[in-house]
Amino acid sequence: MKIVIVGGVGGGMSAAARARRLSEDAEIVVLDRGEHVSFAGCGLPYHVGGEVPEGDLLVQTPASLRASLALDVRTRHDVVALDTAHRSLTVRTPDGEEQIGYDALLLSPGARAVRPPVPGLDSPRVRTLRTIADARELRAAVQGGARHAVVLGAGFIGLEAAEALASQGVDVTLVETAGHPLPPLEPELGTLVADELRHLGVTVRTGVAATAVTHGTDHDVVDLGDGTRVDADVVVLAVGVRPDTDVFADAGIVVEGGAIVVDERGRTSADGIWAVGDATVSTDAVTGSRRPVALAGPAARAGRIVADQILRPATARPLPTALGTAVVRVGELTAATTGAHRTALTRAGIDHRTVHLHAAHHVGWFPGAEQIHLVVHVGTGDGRVLGAQAVGRSGVDKRIDVLATAIRAGLTADDLVDLDLAYAPPFGAAKDPVNLAGMVAANTLDGTLRLWYAEDVDQVLGTALVLDVRSADEVAQRHLPDSLHVPHTELRERLDEVVAAAAGRPVRVLCGSGVRSHLAHRILDQAGLDSASLSGGMLTLQAVLATRGSDLGGLLVAAEPALVH
Repeated sequence: MKIVIVGGVGGGMSAAARARRLSEDAEIVVLDRGEHVSFAGCGLPYHVGGEVPEGDLLVQTPASLRASLALDVRTRHDVVALDTAHRSLTVRTPDGEEQIGYDALLLSPGARAVRPPVPGLDSPRVRTLRTIADARELRAAVQGGARHAVVLGAGFIGLEAAEALASQGVDVTLVETAGHPLPPLEPELGTLVADELRHLGVTVRTGVAATAVTHGTDHDVVDLGDGTRVDADVVVLAVGVRPDTDVFADAGIVVEGGAIVVDERGRTSADGIWAVGDATVSTDAVTGSRRPVALAGPAARAGRIVADQILRPATARPLPTALGTAVVRVGELTAATTGAHRTALTRAGIDHRTVHLHAAHHVGWFPGAEQIHLVVHVGTGDGRVLGAQAVGRSGVDKRIDVLATAIRAGLTADDLVDLDLAYAPPFGAAKDPVNLAGMVAANTLDGTLRLWYAEDVDQVLGTALVLDVRSADEVAQRHLPDSLHVPHTELRERLDEVVAAAAGRPVRVLCGSGVRSHLAHRILDQAGLDSASLSGGMLTLQAVLATRGSDLGGLLVAAEPALVH
């Protein structure tokens, strides 16, 4: 059997290696238009920042792949046409065009950087960060004296590029059309990422887009939609990617939104052709929505599975649905996500509850405890874990990995409570943040805990009594206007004051992170009051209000509350 694979790196090379392990008799040809067929694309920003030498990014070469796996790897071979009827590819090579036939064809073409219709993007100072050559050129620009950079797009690559450039002393402006960096994050977590970027010296411009790049003699100028202009010695284009599928769509392969449609076995609409990776449509494991997932892990795993589908289909597993689990470093912070976020759940019509936690990554009394800001979504009806996100300085990746596993396994909030996770003081707690998330979610689902949310603060201020159960020192620093301050330890003795101040209105309780307000809510609820606890407390409220602009939206005040007793 002759297996031809179009595109190397994650999906293509994973399939090629697996195919060889399954069959010594197969002829396996890998075609890649680039110079390098097996490199660590995720490490490109770290080369720009000087952390990783270029050579370390080169995982394999055509020579090493031939020696170890007997693969025929051909770089600078660009597929320009596909004839599905005759099972033949037209390939542009350094020596001219040639025809290559196949018995089985695997498409792993990846994706190209999106180039929005912005005048001036043809400037030689505008760069992408998709290949070894891209990273080499960008690092050379920095070493050659570039001191002002504009990064367009604050997704994963944009954030990593901004961090890398800032670490080299470059003055970086990060531009994002969404309201906060890393748009897949919930806004209350995105603001934490924005704060860390500013701490790194990055100027963060959100809610605005580039409208033009004006070419200059020694630098360019990037015009933004709000009328401001930013000097740039280099512009990094990181606004997203699109599947690189035009050749295959022209050949009649069915695509959806530009991505190749595959079934659960990775098969395309054409006989004898499979596809994997960034250029294929994936089905979301939680919402059922269909979209490409441009992540290395899913591509590599899919490549392995499709090799099985080609060579031993009777026992091969189907392709898994996508969770989109991802993690990124931003300065000293880690931000990670898995499963669906609120907008996706709402769009899909999935009824859910959201809980916020700010737990320490290991026991607080052991030196070095760091807070993890955690958001978890669970299904209202069945309690299944639907999505989770976290930001913090330590322990974030571990918790998101556990929650990704929980989503894949269909676990519920109660199951999170029961997870037997490793504990020793330097590593965690007897009640791990994942366990705590399950406890809070389970309490919410069974009615033990009723929550109110920071985004509803304006409505709450107009219709309810806000009861602040923090300490006097905390309240003096920042509080909501017209709130009643009663420390949670005094609440039982001062219930009459709360009833009188409420005057028949609901009582909405808040504290620092949601723990003390939960205790207060239980007291109020059992006293017959209409009570709810602020999810995530003042920490989450401040993050949400920060999305409104300066001075935390002008809502929090730093004077004595009107109703302090």
